[in-house]
Amino acid sequence: MNERILIIEDEPAMRLALADLLATEGYRVLAAADGQAGLDRAVAEKPDLLLLDLMMPKLDGFEVCAELRRLENAVPVLMLTAKGQIEDRIAGLDAGADDYLVKPFSTGELLARVRALLRRTGRKTSQPLKLEFGDLEIDLARQTAARGKKEVHFTAKEFAMLRLLAEAGGEPVTRERFLDVVWGYTAFPTTRTVDNHVASLRAKIEPDPDQPRWLKTVHGVGYKLEPTDFAKP
Repeated sequence: MNERILIIEDEPAMRLALADLLATEGYRVLAAADGQAGLDRAVAEKPDLLLLDLMMPKLDGFEVCAELRRLENAVPVLMLTAKGQIEDRIAGLDAGADDYLVKPFSTGELLARVRALLRRTGRKTSQPLKLEFGDLEIDLARQTAARGKKEVHFTAKEFAMLRLLAEAGGEPVTRERFLDVVWGYTAFPTTRTVDNHVASLRAKIEPDPDQPRWLKTVHGVGYKLEPTDFAKP
């Protein structure tokens, strides 16, 4: 096992415990004790995965993650925090985190999520950071969209939905997965919320929203993006 995992955590005891656990599992471990040092090391050393604490000195986890995505760094980020509010979770995902784990957590769950993120990354030789739908170009890293020279507005949740669809590589994404990742079940308990946002996305990206070319319904499952229309990063 050659994957390198960077731990960005300001609490020495937690940082050491995570490093020992991951090293025991065969991962190569890097560490940083504050957000700025972690950002610098992530950019310089290009790890395969980040374990990122939320509340840290110099730069917090939101700022580290957002800056990495601004730099078009697609490293998977597992955000670790003692804050369990849905608003914090949504903010972390909107900043570009791939998953979110609230302290205290079991070592088994942490390792399972680490493995899942590394598997997902391993299946994609180049994660799509840009999408093209006809003359509409969407930059997922910068969260911007334009049709020609005219800017097209997407909400943070719409960008998050598109990112989740793009990461699926053409495979269907369930409504439950959208709710879990983009909203959190306690915030929006109905799958109709997902359908409404898909309708809004289709109105912006599809020439004929009633007969979608790109954002397809998979009946009984959820939605998918046609992978042939992914742009190269």
